[in-house]
Amino acid sequence: MPPIVECRLCHHRCRLNEGERGQCRVRINLDGKLYSLVYGKPCSVHIDPIEKKPLYHVLPASASFSLATAGCNLRCKFCQNWQISQSPPEETENIELPPESVVREALNNRCRSIAYTYSDPVIFYEYMLDTAKLAKQNGLINIFRTAAFIEEEPLLELCPFIQTASVDLKGITEEYYEKMCSARLEPVLQAIKIMHRQGVWIELTNLVVPTWNDKEKDIGDLCRWIKDNLGPDVPLHFSRFWPMHQLKSLPPTPEKTLTRAREIGLDEGLHYVYVGNIPEHEGNNTYCPKDGKLLIHRIGYSILENNIIDGKCKFCGTNIPGLWA
Repeated sequence: MPPIVECRLCHHRCRLNEGERGQCRVRINLDGKLYSLVYGKPCSVHIDPIEKKPLYHVLPASASFSLATAGCNLRCKFCQNWQISQSPPEETENIELPPESVVREALNNRCRSIAYTYSDPVIFYEYMLDTAKLAKQNGLINIFRTAAFIEEEPLLELCPFIQTASVDLKGITEEYYEKMCSARLEPVLQAIKIMHRQGVWIELTNLVVPTWNDKEKDIGDLCRWIKDNLGPDVPLHFSRFWPMHQLKSLPPTPEKTLTRAREIGLDEGLHYVYVGNIPEHEGNNTYCPKDGKLLIHRIGYSILENNIIDGKCKFCGTNIPGLWA
C-alpha cells in the first residue's frame, strides 16, 4: 500500500492517503509522491495596473502580468475570487502557459512585473518559483500576492526571486483567522517577518469586515504590531469590504470606518496608511511623512500626479521607501 504523504508547503501539513488531495484541492498523493495538478495551467490571466494588487510604492502606473490557478489553502468567507480559489482545477477553464511563455507574454505586453495573485500562489508554488526565476533573469519584478500561510523552508527558497509581496493580513486575532479563514494567525505573522528580514518589499492589506474585525482596538493592535515588528515605513492598506461569497448578508464597510482606521494607523506612527475600494478618498494618495505634501495623487487605479523623484519627495528631499525604478 502506498505510504501516507505529508505536504510541507503550508501550515495545514495535510497528511494524504493514496489519491487524496490537500485542503488546497490541487496537490495530490499518487503512488506515494506529492504532485501538483496546476503546474503551468492558470485559469486566470490578465494585465492589471500594479495599483490593483494593491501596491502603491512599486513602479507607479506600470502594468503587471497577472495570473492564478484554481485552488487556495484558505477558506475565507469573504473571498472575492471564490469561483477559482474554492474550486478544483477540473471545474475551471485552464490554459497551457509554462513559465517560459509567462515571461515572454509579460515582455511582449510591456509589463514591468509578474504578479502571482487572485487565488493564493502558495498553492501553485513550483509554478511560481520556476517562473519567478526566469522573470528575474529578464529584468521583471515578481509580485507575491498572498495570505502568507506558508512554511518557512519554501518561503526562504522563494524570497531571493521575489522583490515585493502584497500580503493580506486579514485580522490580528487567532479567533478571526480560525472562524473566517480556517487558518491560524501566528504563522502568517512569522512569514511576514521572514520576508521583511529577507529584504522583500512588503505592503499589507487589511480588509475591514463590519462586525468582525472593525473594532478600534483590533485596528490599533494591528497597527502597533506592524510598527513594532516591521517599522513605520511598511504601507498599510485598509480595504472596503463588499458583500461577497458567504457574507452577502453584511453591509459594505462604511466610509467613516475606513477613515477612522486610517487615522488610527497614522496616530500609531505608521507613515503610509491607505484606504482602498473608495476611489476618490484622500486615503488613496501618498503624502510625504515629513512635510505632508501630496506626492502621488490617485483616483482608483489612475495616477494623476507623481512628485516622487529618484525615490525622494521633490519638495523636501525626504526618502520615500519603495521600488520606484
